Amino acid sequence: MPTKTKPKRRILSHVVLGVYVLTVLYPLWFVLVASMKNNTELFNDPWGLPHQLDFTNYIHVLSNSPIWKNFMNSAIVGLVATFSTILLSTAIAYAVTRMKFKVLNKLVYGLLLISLLIPPASLLIPLYIMIKDFGLYNSHLALILPYTSFGIPLSVFIISAFLKSIPLELEEAGVMDGLSTYGILGRIIIPLTMPTLVTVFILNFINNWNEYILASLFLSSQELRTMPVAIVAFADKYNFNYGAMTASIVLSVVPVMIMYAFFQRSIIEGVTAGSVKG
Repeated sequence: MPTKTKPKRRILSHVVLGVYVLTVLYPLWFVLVASMKNNTELFNDPWGLPHQLDFTNYIHVLSNSPIWKNFMNSAIVGLVATFSTILLSTAIAYAVTRMKFKVLNKLVYGLLLISLLIPPASLLIPLYIMIKDFGLYNSHLALILPYTSFGIPLSVFIISAFLKSIPLELEEAGVMDGLSTYGILGRIIIPLTMPTLVTVFILNFINNWNEYILASLFLSSQELRTMPVAIVAFADKYNFNYGAMTASIVLSVVPVMIMYAFFQRSIIEGVTAGSVKG
């Protein structure tokens, strides 16, 4: 019986995975195809292939809009916030997993867990008031600080789960060699946790890169806009330039895909290490 049911289960699992992959990839395919049509062709035949490979929308986006400026804004905000999140999360995770302050560690873990349960949307009004009072409105710091704060709790849990699997003997050997706490963190802990840090980097960077609500709320200057806000700007009350919008969406997806292509092995190692050792 088991030998007969196994092939059926494999077929069912492959069918489920195939449907899932198609569900994920089809929106990307639709956007890519739509980016090569004009508005008339898109409305007349939204599901069909373009009659010819037309890159007019891409030329229009690159030559008539500040898309490169918006691209650089997203890159600066995303990278600074992501590196800040990793730096602070690694320090917090190392402290709560290695320092012998049980009550304080439980308190920190509890606060981080509570912060994960709070919907970010419920913090928009107090956050907006704080940003205005600190004079950070309409600046990149208005995004970098919230992005860093929102990314820390989950990053600490991921990194600390991996740190618990590192033998204490390695750190004791570092102490015998005369390393300080910062030396152990920099020369032993961080190199060993690099796959996990890469995974955390990708997760946080993608979240920051695609974030729209805070970017539209805290930035009013067109020169400071990030990519999600710039993409939405192609559609307003009176004019919907779907071709330019889909072309800019494709341009915004390219860096994330390139990043994943370069770091996919580290991402898989990080996720696998966390699931097995954590």
